[in-house]
Amino acid sequence: MIVFPEIRLRSIRVAVFRYRVDTPVATSFGTMFDRPAVFVRLEAADGSFGWGEVFANWPAAGAEHRARLLIEDISDLILGKCFKSPSDAFFHLERTTHVRALQCGEWGPFRQVIAGIDQAMHDLYARHLGITVRHMLNHKAPDSVPAYASGIHIGTASETIVECRQAGFKRFKLKVGFNLERDVVTVHQCLDCLQPDEVLYVDANQAWTVEEAVRFSASLADSPIGWIEEPILADAPSRDWEDLKERMHHPLAGGENIAGFDAFSKAVEHAQFTFFQPDIAKWGGFTGCMAVARDVLHAGRVFCPHFLGGAVGLHASANLLAAAGGNGVLEVDVNPNPLRDVAGSLAAFLQDGNWTMSGNVGLGLVDPTLDLEPFETLDLAV
Repeated sequence: MIVFPEIRLRSIRVAVFRYRVDTPVATSFGTMFDRPAVFVRLEAADGSFGWGEVFANWPAAGAEHRARLLIEDISDLILGKCFKSPSDAFFHLERTTHVRALQCGEWGPFRQVIAGIDQAMHDLYARHLGITVRHMLNHKAPDSVPAYASGIHIGTASETIVECRQAGFKRFKLKVGFNLERDVVTVHQCLDCLQPDEVLYVDANQAWTVEEAVRFSASLADSPIGWIEEPILADAPSRDWEDLKERMHHPLAGGENIAGFDAFSKAVEHAQFTFFQPDIAKWGGFTGCMAVARDVLHAGRVFCPHFLGGAVGLHASANLLAAAGGNGVLEVDVNPNPLRDVAGSLAAFLQDGNWTMSGNVGLGLVDPTLDLEPFETLDLAV
């Protein structure tokens, strides 16, 4: 059993990055014309430090907003304070930010900042102890996990799958929800091109009604799709999800847009999905998502953390999945993104469809901002 030391936080650095990409990332609900990231660095009084990442993909100005929210509205609650475990800051902030989030109605941004802080606290403690985050959470955690290529646009699916296969992937996820009939045709074409040991998933990004989702699944009833992700609104009434579950021909996946212990407990209790996908940068960090993983696995479901962002969150997700155990797969966005590649190219971590993690302490990252030019940097210290 690990005995955690008490640490006092003496400084916070928040770095905002934006990189415009030649090919925008299109989803059924909107398009990202650049790739943002918000990296958080916490440092303790003894010099120990840790990195975390805050969700910043939406809205378009979200990255700058999250950074200022952390520095101007949350930092006073942790800077100079002492904590006795990696999760102490999470529970402290869940309690002390409640009234602030209630006052402005910005539950999502507060949760996302807290998630980034929680990642950084786990990285800091693991570095202090000289071990990886995954082994701090689970001494039996493996050093590699199955991975899948994510963010593949349906319009370029055939070509992208070939490229991803060459890069080492055996699992692929298409973004659908643009035109139901054309989507069905393209999915059929992609399935026909798969090799025997490969798997195809689809993600509708909440694009359909229940009837549209059922029609899509029925059109592919005899096809081996691994899962259909977020076919309807994440906050649709429970009766809609129950109806969907009864009528779909394929397993359901979701969870990136669920937040809070109670909400996840309810989703697990009702077996809302086969594949549960909390996002470590959106809610919970390691503290919340590990609790969800335990519930999901106990219920006989599959834990597959969602993530689409920079290097810090991706490596945090890999450590999370490894620590959780089970039989999930790691989401790896394959769209061009220099903010993801600062820790190394995808090829450096992929082998035979698996993502191999660094043996370095913490999240395995040296300095994710070393080769990047920040759009904005904010610092506070005591």
